[in-house]
Amino acid sequence: MTGAKKKKKSMLWSKMHTPQCEDIIQWCRRRLPILDWAPYYNLKENLLPDTVSGIMLAVQQVTQGLAFAVLSSVHPVFGLYGSLFPAIIYAIFGMGRHVATGTFALTSLISANAVERIVPQNIQNLTTQSNTSVLGLSDFEMQRIHVAAAVSFLGGVIQVAMFVLQLGSATFVVTEPVISAMTTGAATHVVTSQVKHLLGIKMPYISGPLGFFYIYAYVFENIKSVRLEALLLSLLSIVVLVLVKELNEQFKRKIKVVLPVDLVLIIAASFACYCTNMENTYGLEVVGHIPQGIPSPRAPPISILSAVITEAFGVALVGYVASLALAQGSAKKFKYSIDDNQEFLAHGLSNIVSSFFFCIPSAAAMGRTAGLYSTGAKTQVACLISCIFVLIVIYAIGPLLYWLPMCVLASIIVVGLKGMLIQFRDLKKYWNVDKIDWGIWVSTYVFTICFAANVGLLFGVVCTIAIVIGRFPRAMTLNIKNMKEMEFKVKTEMESETLQQVKIVSINNPLVFLNAKKFYTDLMNIIQKENAGNQPLDDISKCEQNTLLNSLSNGNCNEEALQSCPNEKYSLILDCSGFTFFDYSGVSMLVEVYMDCKGRNVDVLLAHCTASLIKAMKYYGNLDSEKPIFFESVSAAISHIHANKNLSKFNDHSEV
Repeated sequence: MTGAKKKKKSMLWSKMHTPQCEDIIQWCRRRLPILDWAPYYNLKENLLPDTVSGIMLAVQQVTQGLAFAVLSSVHPVFGLYGSLFPAIIYAIFGMGRHVATGTFALTSLISANAVERIVPQNIQNLTTQSNTSVLGLSDFEMQRIHVAAAVSFLGGVIQVAMFVLQLGSATFVVTEPVISAMTTGAATHVVTSQVKHLLGIKMPYISGPLGFFYIYAYVFENIKSVRLEALLLSLLSIVVLVLVKELNEQFKRKIKVVLPVDLVLIIAASFACYCTNMENTYGLEVVGHIPQGIPSPRAPPISILSAVITEAFGVALVGYVASLALAQGSAKKFKYSIDDNQEFLAHGLSNIVSSFFFCIPSAAAMGRTAGLYSTGAKTQVACLISCIFVLIVIYAIGPLLYWLPMCVLASIIVVGLKGMLIQFRDLKKYWNVDKIDWGIWVSTYVFTICFAANVGLLFGVVCTIAIVIGRFPRAMTLNIKNMKEMEFKVKTEMESETLQQVKIVSINNPLVFLNAKKFYTDLMNIIQKENAGNQPLDDISKCEQNTLLNSLSNGNCNEEALQSCPNEKYSLILDCSGFTFFDYSGVSMLVEVYMDCKGRNVDVLLAHCTASLIKAMKYYGNLDSEKPIFFESVSAAISHIHANKNLSKFNDHSEV
């Protein structure tokens, strides 16, 4: 009896613990996305494009690392470390296959506020000028990087805490217009911060509210201090960079490898500066000594964490939002999915681990990610290969960058921000699609310019939520009775064969950023739903009565839609009579539904559309102009399907 009890207890014990082990393994695989794609990596097809992309990415990582380190008010060599370690960590934990993580202009600008506040430039003469044991750098330089590393560490801790709290699901409140305006405003700040290098003038660090305007006021007051040599070299560099990059873009399909103009410009400018001794002859500021090697890891100073908490929150939120937008864009472009919460973990660990290696805060950058697109990168192997070349620069080539003029480096930064700055063109589409989104974009941009990127982001989110809350009380529900009468009329007038090829989905709520993703998910579930057989005609009213799509309630979709044969083309009718209002995200999702259904061999027809919705959809997407998709009523849409079916039958008989 005792043995039976022991056996039963051991069986219960094994049942309790075996699933837990499996759950741990599954959790590890879910939290280490590299395990999903690395074992299936195709060397033959992917290694060559990833290698080419990695080399081109390394050039961007080195140049932007040096530039953004200066932007962060630390020694340029720390930017090289910031281009190495975050990329490795993100390749392991990140889900964006075409996202290039490293130094980032916006996070560098935010961390510079803490660096200049805690270790200002005017105390440099008061500190000991003796070199430390770390890379031979001065105490002043080490104090500054300790502050930047503390910002990176605390920002990463905040991001990991947000991952634990599963706050990634709340990022839907950060809409596309807010992200576009915030990044454009921050890019404008970065360009402004480089004016002193472009013009070759000495300028004190200026920040705080309205600091953007104070910088230009100082420049105009000291316009006579501009060095003509620096200005001419900056203009020449910008012209060459823009011209060559435009030519690369124009002929990228005809040439296999684009010209790395950034690298060529750095080599040419450094060689010219060395030969002509521009540093002493013309007084041009150069990058200076770049130490070789990587120092031993050291923990960031805990004592100053409380002093940098404001900048840490800014780095955590701004860096994550900008990186997530790029990850979602790449996932949408290359047809894969990402987990918003996992991105919190990936970027959080990138910042935490990197802070022990004297790195400035990191995030994904638009220019580097676009470079991966254009060079045909397939996976994160491209980023890992770029890390190899960054290591070569750190250990061998770094000292040769001594003579690189700062005005050339500033020109590379400004041209690299082109992707963000041209987002001003988004104003036109926001105006044509939804003027309220246009107003949010403008106001968010103004707040970002006047204050900071994190302030602009917070204002944009609060403003968006307030406007949506104010608009939702005007939402109207769909009149079910009229819907039934219309469906009954359609049922009696049309053939059953036609009706069995149609799904009718009624939308009875506004379609905005709050429910756009849920709307897409529910609609795709309806389309992918498989029934054993077609439903009889007598059940059609009951079936279509339940096609009321309520995207803002509990999210449950109770559609019992009509199913076609698996291999037979069918049609989807979206009844938009309950579509009271929409925003840019809603129109974007509606167009995406149309394009996805088109790829699935499903015809999408929209009924009861308002004139503003039709105009917005036509403006936003390249809709099929040969086939009508907008109809006055559901019955008109079904009549169109019936007419096309009869025409198809006639054509089949003619062929016979």
